[in-house]
Amino acid sequence: MAGNRRPILLLLVIFIAPLALAFWLYYGSTWRPALRTNHGNLIEPVVTLPVLPVSGASSSVLKGKWSLVVVGQGDKGCDEGCLEALVYARQTWLSLGKLTPRVQRVLLAGEGCCDHRYLSDEHQGLIVTQLPDHTVSAVLAAIPSPHAGTVFIVDPLGNLMMRYDIRQDPKGLREDLKNLLELSHIG
Repeated sequence: MAGNRRPILLLLVIFIAPLALAFWLYYGSTWRPALRTNHGNLIEPVVTLPVLPVSGASSSVLKGKWSLVVVGQGDKGCDEGCLEALVYARQTWLSLGKLTPRVQRVLLAGEGCCDHRYLSDEHQGLIVTQLPDHTVSAVLAAIPSPHAGTVFIVDPLGNLMMRYDIRQDPKGLREDLKNLLELSHIG
């Protein structure tokens, strides 16, 4: 009879020991798993950006794809911090490999913004939205500050999700974006 119990007890120990260890680690020790896994700053509460029409289309430029958004300085153009953010967004986008078709890069700026020749030469595929002054102020009010030196992630539904300071390692943005793309079936 004792010989029949041994395999059952061994199976119980094999299956219960890891569970008991996990409970002890979580509740009985000072160790805790990391509270967050994202590298950027999550924007809470969720901010839905206003519709930004694309010329010749009825939908918003920020709908349908994941977007890496850089905010220009209104009608003043794209200063040095804005240009650095564009390079940061471009390099991150290029590093996505096969996931690049699901992500677009967008520059939000006023009507008098930017050197279009530079943007078309250095940032091929960048969507530049030149907004009227009244729209620029509404968009800037919706996007939490600071805008300079920052890249934002906007989901395919037009919701502002995360903010990244370009002084931080770009690997964090890439990792977060890859995780979002793997988990999401939209965009």
